[in-house]
Amino acid sequence: MFSDPLFLLVVLAVLITAGILVVGIGGFTKGGAFNAKYANKLMRYRIAAQFVAVLLILLYVWLRRT
Repeated sequence: MFSDPLFLLVVLAVLITAGILVVGIGGFTKGGAFNAKYANKLMRYRIAAQFVAVLLILLYVWLRRT
């Protein structure tokens, strides 16, 4: 499983999504100038990263189902 490049790509996409989410939540809890400047951008990046991660997960499941 860990030697499968597509699986590693899925894991990387999920970790990137989680990282963006953590930074966004951290900025939201702290507030201030960082949150005012980057909150919407971070959530847009998270949605895009999440979309890519879900597509990769679906591709992985579809290719490995047989």
